Amino acid sequence: MLTRRHTLKLAAAGLAVAATPAFAQDWKAKYPELVFAIIPAENASGVVDRYTPFVNYLSKELGTKVTLRVANDYAAIIEGQRAGNIQIGMYGPASFARARVTGVKVDAFAIETNLDGTKGYHSVFYVKKDSPYQKIEDLKGKNLGLVDPNSTSGNNVPRFVLDKMKIDPETFFSKVVYTGSHENAIIALQQGTVDVAANWWNDENESNLLRMARKNMAKAEDFRIIYKSEQIVNSPMAYLSDLPEDLKAKIRDAVLNLATKDKAAFDKIYEGKQGPLVAVDNKAYDPVIELITFVDSLRKKKSS
Repeated sequence: MLTRRHTLKLAAAGLAVAATPAFAQDWKAKYPELVFAIIPAENASGVVDRYTPFVNYLSKELGTKVTLRVANDYAAIIEGQRAGNIQIGMYGPASFARARVTGVKVDAFAIETNLDGTKGYHSVFYVKKDSPYQKIEDLKGKNLGLVDPNSTSGNNVPRFVLDKMKIDPETFFSKVVYTGSHENAIIALQQGTVDVAANWWNDENESNLLRMARKNMAKAEDFRIIYKSEQIVNSPMAYLSDLPEDLKAKIRDAVLNLATKDKAAFDKIYEGKQGPLVAVDNKAYDPVIELITFVDSLRKKKSS
């Protein structure tokens, strides 16, 4: 026998079920288009080629249009999320930390992994293979190539390690050049614009240089590493904190299952050289916040 209490429970359940599609439509009405943006780690055409299948997959999974945007520089993705114009961003660790410390309401939800399951990479200094330089100290008066002020492996970690060596880049080197991307840093070294260049390096299987070699943009054997940092926490994907919870859940589910649900799209990004994206939270990047805060303090000391 159905009591009044049972009837009310069933009615409430029916209302909940009925409300779900309408609730989903609420965020689709507010977000008829979502923007996924990524920092310019390589040239724009390379990013578009690498990430277009992923954006198409995300659009299909979410049931709404997702547009790919390649940021002009690292700061552009930070400011785009601050303004609410970019709902999902693929950051570097330092640029994500910068977003957090400058008040952008954004949360990390997925992190890249390596084939061995680790979640980190390294900053390295490259020189040409045939150059006489064996260590950083040999490059006094030469030109240093960095990537972007908000790059982890291309600026913040290099400045941190140089400080530990008692080296002030602006006085030790003849010139410090920001190249704008990791690829451009290698090209600047290749062309002789700089004598040493900072870059990212995962392991012997993957690095920016190896990616460039696969695209016939450089020969990996033409360069050698003279310094490798300790491991840095891998790059995060992050969404706006104030997105509807059901939308964030759908984004998380789609991204964390990319490697199995659309292996072709996943392989297009990582070319079989990295593991699946896994869950992460903001706390993982607290050490990077400490890093950029330290680098900021160095800059303030020099300007004072």
